[in-house]
Amino acid sequence: MKKPIVIAAALLLDAQGRTLLVRKRGTAFFMQPGGKIEPHELPVQALARELEEELGVRIQPAQAAYVGCFSAPAANEPGFEVHCELFEVVIDADVQPAAEIEEALWVDAQQAQALNLAPLTRDSILPRFFAHT
Repeated sequence: MKKPIVIAAALLLDAQGRTLLVRKRGTAFFMQPGGKIEPHELPVQALARELEEELGVRIQPAQAAYVGCFSAPAANEPGFEVHCELFEVVIDADVQPAAEIEEALWVDAQQAQALNLAPLTRDSILPRFFAHT
């Protein structure tokens, strides 16, 4: 049995219908922005905190629409499985990679296919999103 990592993540969208993917420093995989949920936090609170820490994006919890819970093998931590509480958030703000984020890219379906994607992003999140765009 794989060890769980419980996170909150955003399907962050812009006005052009693109989604933002991030790559953490020292890693090869692109994924949704977000991070681990602290014991005292609700998932949406963790998401708001992580978006501000990682990208300088401030959101109100009411801006985040709950999408669902998804699981997949962790991209950067062998032997672990990511359990993700996913929220859709539409923004019109600039993003500035900070904290452990090395790179942030706005992508459409075609551009996303050319990237090295984390299993959760590749197998669960983007197929659902791009099927509706």
